[in-house]
Amino acid sequence: MEEHIQLDMKCMPSHVAIIMDGNGRWAKQRGMERTFGHQAGAETVHQIVEEAARLGIKYLTLYTFSTENWNRPTEEITALMGLLFEHIEEETFMKNNVSFKVIGDIDKLPNYVLGKLKKCIEHTSRNTGMSLVLALSYSSKWELTEAARQIATEVKDGKLQLSNIDSDTIQQHLATKDMPDVDLLIRTGGEQRLSNYLLWQCAYAELYFCDTYWPDFKEQELRKAIADYQNRERRYGKTSEQLRSDD
Repeated sequence: MEEHIQLDMKCMPSHVAIIMDGNGRWAKQRGMERTFGHQAGAETVHQIVEEAARLGIKYLTLYTFSTENWNRPTEEITALMGLLFEHIEEETFMKNNVSFKVIGDIDKLPNYVLGKLKKCIEHTSRNTGMSLVLALSYSSKWELTEAARQIATEVKDGKLQLSNIDSDTIQQHLATKDMPDVDLLIRTGGEQRLSNYLLWQCAYAELYFCDTYWPDFKEQELRKAIADYQNRERRYGKTSEQLRSDD
């Protein structure tokens, strides 16, 4: 039996983002269709959400469906939308005091999915524990393009001076404007890239890549990633000596 990993509860990442990769390959290894991998992956989401909430993580953002995923076969997209509809469970969120949010170009989603998302967002809005954020029909290039359009419109309308635009201006026009930047980014499935995900927000994130396919990424795997995070020194451009001096 694998040893339980002890964590420093005073040094938890505030915002964890996950690229949930490997569902299709997990299914292929077992001689099954890709949709079976997505089904298993959806079940893993529930376990990780509950564990993250228990650990006191404040924001958990999951890369659920990218803008590029619209290019997948129609049957797979339909199956993914069906899974999304089935696995948005208010009961789980209410039981764990989790508020539910969505970022992305969600108007492209089917109406039946969109309706359930909005209902769940509204019903969990008063929960005070962890915020679960699904990145749906999302990409960083889409998000930054939208931010640029909004800022340009404000300048054109005389609501914003060109000379006043800074990084905070951009931050306030992002889909994550009410959230802190990412502390820990986890990618499962063995790939080592960000795939157009939270690029602005991950400027100083600690990156953790593992070979485990998402359906097999259980509570212990999340603890491993956080333990690895807790053993790193986050310098934000400073030297180790400066950090010790600040302490």
